Amino acid sequence: MSLQSPKEIDGVLLVDKPMCLTSHDVVYRLRRKLQMKKIGHASTLDPMATGVLVMLIGKATRRVPRGEVCND
Repeated sequence: MSLQSPKEIDGVLLVDKPMCLTSHDVVYRLRRKLQMKKIGHASTLDPMATGVLVMLIGKATRRVPRGEVCND
């Protein structure tokens, strides 16, 4: 079985962040799952908080003003 290289993905993904994960943990897991490096988040949630975390993928990371995206 051969693995195909991942296709380029660009866009915004809303993640319902569970308690006990940091925003960086969500970035790390998405990078592994999507096999991409260019992923960041447009907001930060406390590890004990739950809620919507805005994830920016690929070229979408350029849509937010510099300094507003966290590329942990």
